[in-house]
Amino acid sequence: MSTPKPDLTARFAQAMECLAPERPSQLGLAVSGGGDSIALMHLARHWGGAELHIATVDHGLRPEAAEEAAFVAHTAGAFGLSHVTLKWEGWSGQGNLQDAARQARRSLLTQWAQQEGLQAVLLGHTQNDQAETFLMRLARGSGVDGLAAMAPVHDESGIRWLRPLLQFTRDELRDWLRARNHSWVDDPSNDDTNFDRIKARQAVQHLEPLGLSSERLAQTAQRMAEARAVLDAAATDAARHICRFEHGDFVFDAAGLDALAQETRHRLVARALCEVASKPYRPRLSALRAALSSASATLHGCLLTRTAKELRITREQNAVKGHSAPLDSLWDGRWRAMPPAQTDLPPGLTISALGEAGLAQCPDRTGWRLPRRSLLSSPAVWLGSRLIAAPLAGFSPNWRFCVREPDESFVLTPYSH
Repeated sequence: MSTPKPDLTARFAQAMECLAPERPSQLGLAVSGGGDSIALMHLARHWGGAELHIATVDHGLRPEAAEEAAFVAHTAGAFGLSHVTLKWEGWSGQGNLQDAARQARRSLLTQWAQQEGLQAVLLGHTQNDQAETFLMRLARGSGVDGLAAMAPVHDESGIRWLRPLLQFTRDELRDWLRARNHSWVDDPSNDDTNFDRIKARQAVQHLEPLGLSSERLAQTAQRMAEARAVLDAAATDAARHICRFEHGDFVFDAAGLDALAQETRHRLVARALCEVASKPYRPRLSALRAALSSASATLHGCLLTRTAKELRITREQNAVKGHSAPLDSLWDGRWRAMPPAQTDLPPGLTISALGEAGLAQCPDRTGWRLPRRSLLSSPAVWLGSRLIAAPLAGFSPNWRFCVREPDESFVLTPYSH
């Protein structure tokens, strides 16, 4: 006879003890109104380990969305919890809707968490989500990284994201809510088979007779995560010998890169692409392979150029074209301007890409610290259309730009900037 599982409140407390042993005092929760996230809110309320802040993202894609956000606000308010609705109005109608919505949701939640000074944000992903994601990525031909389980703890953009429900099933969460007369809202899109996730959800039901239950699929995803950790360690070790960080670019020794196992090579290059583009997710494997087989290619917002001696990864010019930021803020997610000391600066200075117009004003190539293609997408200080400083191209070298250092998984030889 199997041992019965502890009550969900006890299991949730155990999960939080593992994920947040320091017990944060200010904790955010992403609550859509569905059964999983409503259960998350009630379980967190019973846990009582922090002051809770609730946020609902209204994507504006369904007329019911506003009512669902109002339902969450009412439910949270009944228990004295603060609530805010975050509205997304940025979809152009082009591309993958679900992917765009996911990225927008994370961006809105990140901004909210930063503004509120939250130490962590809880997400309501369950064991079922883990299994469905595994199947979807399996169908796309993903490798180890894609098939690896969602991490229970993930740090991104200065926020710690926690998933305490990964060992909970959707059914047991809803049973727990029913037993306590807690209501939730069912999203009608959860029955729409035009979405891959819904197809995967239905497929799991058909696979269970073969032993491929949500629990078994989630276990396999976890084993993939363990394998990924070993592969990451091998890639980190390889980076020490064949890669350098040059004024924001990643430069790989071509012969050394080619000598690596294919999996390690792909892992290193994908990691560099994510660093340069400030993106948390790696590109599709098929696209990565195609880019590596070419002498010059654009991928993931980056430009890859290959010579007999090296592979250089820099920011793609079109990816930063028109992107401007105030002088005192971070540009393109990783560059910050450092003006000369004790200098009176005129108001209205901004940071934008150097581009063709700026580079034309930097004819002395002895001051260039990067190849031409890299300089085109490098940061420069402007006053309207007037170039003020482009230190990487030798223009006003008394200025400096500091670039965010690579992820700690890269152990490289850094260059000054």
